[in-house]
Amino acid sequence: MQEGSKIWMDGTLVDWKDAHVHVLTHSLHYGLGMFEGIRCYKGPQGSAIFRLSDHVDRLFASANIGMVHVPFSKEEISTAILNVVRANALDACYIRPLIYLGYGEMGLYPSENLPVRVAIAAWPWGTYLGEDGLLNGIRAKVSSYARHHVNSNMPLAKISGYYVNSIMAKQEVKRGGYDEAILLDTDGYVAEATGENIFIVRRGRLKTPPLQAVLEGITRNSVFQIARDFGFTVKEERFGRDEMYSADEVFLTGTAAEITPLKEIDNRAIGEGKPGPITKKIQCSYFDTVSGKSDTHSDWLTPV
Repeated sequence: MQEGSKIWMDGTLVDWKDAHVHVLTHSLHYGLGMFEGIRCYKGPQGSAIFRLSDHVDRLFASANIGMVHVPFSKEEISTAILNVVRANALDACYIRPLIYLGYGEMGLYPSENLPVRVAIAAWPWGTYLGEDGLLNGIRAKVSSYARHHVNSNMPLAKISGYYVNSIMAKQEVKRGGYDEAILLDTDGYVAEATGENIFIVRRGRLKTPPLQAVLEGITRNSVFQIARDFGFTVKEERFGRDEMYSADEVFLTGTAAEITPLKEIDNRAIGEGKPGPITKKIQCSYFDTVSGKSDTHSDWLTPV
């Protein structure tokens, strides 16, 4: 990780090296914390944060699902995010807001006396799944780990502890030589990757799993709108591994991964074994949008 100079902690910018928490911080032990991944891009008109208000809305929705009261308003958090980017003099970066339960007491019932803390960091971070993956596609494998059942955990919340599931799946496939894992839901249908939503393209139509077992991705939502701008049909519908294997194109979406094509799944080539034309068209439009080269969805950008 390339370190920055400042991190926002509970309303104050502190030096990066001084952003500490106590070892008995509640969320460190039990995983009840909420976070977001947000990107800032450099464009012709300067730097801008992509879909800032949507990310902040989702952060607060996750806190509400987790029954955690945030001690700051959405406006205060949005302003703090912009200030962190400015304080670190970053023209392009990844931003990580985190809400967590602090030091005070242990136990599985977080009492009202337990402090709710908020931290926001930003640092330069390139393509999550690699530049070559963006250009040529990556290799994925279906994990033996299932995605959370909707009554086990609540997938619409971006809660820290939920990602142990993703870590286990990622470790499993990476040690087998693959780039990313795909998880099925508890009924055996395709759900999502470890940190990304998944789309398939068949006969010119896009399909992505419904929200029952997946995170409501902001990049996922952006792809819906970009695809429809081009006149493509997008459906939220369950599908199995065999339909995924039979797809003409498959790609992943996420703030970190952006739009990453899949060239192979479970040792089966997807389509021609390279990014397909619809994937490339959506990918190109997405990068033009986030970098401010296109004004089609200029309302998605908040200038720094």
